[in-house]
Amino acid sequence: MTGLLTPRLYRLTIAQTEPWIQRQLDRVKFGFGATLPRMILTRALAALMLALSMQTTPEPGFTSLFNGKDFNGWKIGGPAETFTVQDGAIVARGTPSMIYYDGPFRNHAFRNFQLKVDVMTKPGSNGGIWIMTDYQDRVWPAKGFEIQVNNSHTDPIRTGSLYHVQDVMNDSPAKDDVWCTLDILAQGDTIVIRVDDKEVVRWTQPSDWNGSRDFKLRRVGPGTIGFQGHDPNSVVSYKNIRIKPLD
Repeated sequence: MTGLLTPRLYRLTIAQTEPWIQRQLDRVKFGFGATLPRMILTRALAALMLALSMQTTPEPGFTSLFNGKDFNGWKIGGPAETFTVQDGAIVARGTPSMIYYDGPFRNHAFRNFQLKVDVMTKPGSNGGIWIMTDYQDRVWPAKGFEIQVNNSHTDPIRTGSLYHVQDVMNDSPAKDDVWCTLDILAQGDTIVIRVDDKEVVRWTQPSDWNGSRDFKLRRVGPGTIGFQGHDPNSVVSYKNIRIKPLD
């Protein structure tokens, strides 16, 4: 809306702005004249509707970790150009890289929590959501668990898998080009993963657990969350990133 509106509109909240614009359009419609030209008002209303469509209010108890505009509160480990912000989402495409939540909420350390992320993949794409990890300037993080995001990539381990711990093979519970919600619950030594409310993984860490075959530090413990940029041919979008601490 920048460049379209008078200073009066800059002082209004979104809730106040929509009816103000509509009243101005009504004045034009009924021949009373408006304080701004009709074209500018129409464009402003369209911009406002786009802004509203990108706004979401987290469910009760949840806190949003991403503002939908920039990487404030996030830190990239690897090539920064892999990640962009588009239409309120973090979009991963490019050289392998990671982006981590590094903001102030709970000092970016989560042990018992429920995390929800809306995800969409393009055909043939691979990505991942990391939990209980730490920032590392390397690919891939040695610490933490990866929740797979992959509906049609050549890797047969599909969306919702607790990667190389408890895998969902071959048939994905989600589809390319369609937003789905990954719901990740970590409580005690148990991790539960749901895709669009369908439980696909329930795993409890054994007392003698020594990590997975590829990452020995893949174990339950406090850490942050992160998103994976897998390769230049994979396009994965992450938005509405919200978390509810359970401790």
